[in-house]
Amino acid sequence: MGTVVDASNKEANGGSLSEKKFRVVFVLGGPGSGKGTQCANIVQHFGFTHLSAGDLLRAEIKSGSENGTMIQNMIKEGKIVPSEVTIKLLQRAMQESGNDKFLIDGFPRNEENRAAFESVTGIEPEFVLFFECSEEEMERRLLNRNQGREDDNIDTIRKRFKVFMESSLPVIEYYKSKGKVRQIDAAKPIEEVFEAVKAVFTPLNEKVKHRHRSDASWSFNRCMRQFGEKIKCFWTRRVSS
Repeated sequence: MGTVVDASNKEANGGSLSEKKFRVVFVLGGPGSGKGTQCANIVQHFGFTHLSAGDLLRAEIKSGSENGTMIQNMIKEGKIVPSEVTIKLLQRAMQESGNDKFLIDGFPRNEENRAAFESVTGIEPEFVLFFECSEEEMERRLLNRNQGREDDNIDTIRKRFKVFMESSLPVIEYYKSKGKVRQIDAAKPIEEVFEAVKAVFTPLNEKVKHRHRSDASWSFNRCMRQFGEKIKCFWTRRVSS
């Protein structure tokens, strides 16, 4: 399902994720495709940590830090927050989480994000979980969810969908060419969607468990062989004497 890349990072690229190995799954889908709901299910059932790039940016702004003020000003001016800024927030969250497997939701948003993430962190995703859903269904969901969000109006929704199609689909196509896209029909009921998601993650979980069992078995067998050699040497010396 993809190679886990050592997340060691060059100092020149703005920090390091140490020598720890991280497993990353990118979660992509249009607005209203149900990414957040399914990420919560994956966290509960498979022990991943869910990181939302948007949530991290909003939290940094709320913190009142110098970095947060810079991000807020850029957003107010209609500028795009540089990839490196978002990636540093993701790196920090990964380091502080204590976990080694992550769902990164809503990132990368475009090809520049993707290239920068792999370059800065040294990590390639194990795969991309893509929630495919029609524009009509996503519109219906967003207009009915009644969360009071200013961007839940028809014009803004359609602009967001257009941005997703233009910016994020090339990322999906890139990873599809590498055999790393797991596409989910997100138009189905929540329970059915999660059954499809589980079918993607369960083999991955079993593969990791099997690897750990194999490592443990190899270590045990090696110890037994070494013990056997010591016993053999001991009796050889006793017989010789």
